[in-house]
Amino acid sequence: MSTNFKRNGIALRLLAVGALALSLVLSGCKKEAEVQAQVTVQAEKPERGEISEKILADAVLAPIAQAAIEPKIAAPVKKFYVERGEHVRAGELLVVLENSDLAAAAQDNQGAYEAAQATYATATRAQVPEDQLKAEADVAQAKANLNLNESIVNSRKQLFAEGAIPGRDLDTAQAALVQAQVAFDAASKHLESMRAVTHEAALKAAQGDLTSAEGKLKGARAQVSFTQIRSPIDGFVTDRPLFAGETAAAGAPLITVMETSTLLAKEHIAQALAQRLKVGSDAEIQVPGADSTVPAKVAMISPALDPGSTTVEVWLKIDNRSGKLRVGSPVKVAIAGRIVENAMKIPKSAVLTGEDGSKTVMIVGSDNTAVKKNVTLGITNGDDIQVLTGLDGSERVITTGSYGIDPGTKVKIGKAGDDAEDKPAGADKGGDGK
Repeated sequence: MSTNFKRNGIALRLLAVGALALSLVLSGCKKEAEVQAQVTVQAEKPERGEISEKILADAVLAPIAQAAIEPKIAAPVKKFYVERGEHVRAGELLVVLENSDLAAAAQDNQGAYEAAQATYATATRAQVPEDQLKAEADVAQAKANLNLNESIVNSRKQLFAEGAIPGRDLDTAQAALVQAQVAFDAASKHLESMRAVTHEAALKAAQGDLTSAEGKLKGARAQVSFTQIRSPIDGFVTDRPLFAGETAAAGAPLITVMETSTLLAKEHIAQALAQRLKVGSDAEIQVPGADSTVPAKVAMISPALDPGSTTVEVWLKIDNRSGKLRVGSPVKVAIAGRIVENAMKIPKSAVLTGEDGSKTVMIVGSDNTAVKKNVTLGITNGDDIQVLTGLDGSERVITTGSYGIDPGTKVKIGKAGDDAEDKPAGADKGGDGK
């Protein structure tokens, strides 16, 4: 009897403990369900007022001008005159390459050019005029001889008619006249040819030799000039990969100069947004780590679409005379667009984007449950966004805490952190208080 009684007592105590434990578990689940069933959110009604569009994009800072200077010849570096980071002026000598062989070749061509000049002077001032004078003298002499023989023939014809001389004397005179005529014709043709062809050809030949020598001299001097590397722009030396004594390769950058007093922020934006922009529009640049934005202006809107992304490239011009901005920095840009008066606007953080690209917001319903609303949006200024359709302005739009909430979830409007205050002690540690 006592043994059975003890056993029954133990069983009753175990049942009581089990019932108590079950009651505690159910009570904990009920409390957890109550905590999970109600979510604290922040909500506010849409506002009415002016909204200024800001077209947002990512960009990279680039210099307004850049020169990656490449030598035209391969030669060892003789001397650098600048270091990386130094400011240089347009035309300033930066580097000199070894040029002893090229300087010698230029000197040789200088001598050949001077010789060609002397030859040209001789041809134009002495040789060609002398040849022409000689030809003219030959014509005059042949003409005089022709006239003399003509007078002799005429005289002997008269004497022969009078019987004063034999016929052979007349024949001799006539033969001499024919020879004189032939000599005169030959001299005349030679003079005419010299005037028309020989003189011109001689001048062209002399001029050609002079021009050829001058061209070779200029080419040799150009080769020497290629060994002196000068800056084409004002700016800072940003790269200088070689040291003195190393060989610079033709066509490989030897020194890079960037003009950074003005920078460009280059970004790509959608064609529809680019239609709203114009050159000169105001913009702002947000540099990572900077406390304030930097003003900028739209400097260029590409007239053609990028074939790969079908976007429009836009350049913003930024004053960087302070030197605080660095080329290559990724930045956020905001370009001023349209202004809409009396727009319905909500915080941009309230908008949810579906997988299909649809835009929705969550509002607090009359029974304090979350209700999803499809909306059509307009322009944004970065913080607020315009609502075109989907809301009438009387709704309480959830601005913080809507992400991950399913429609129908019980919500209460509070401040950030209220959820933590409402949790039971130890909830963040697994619910056991430990």
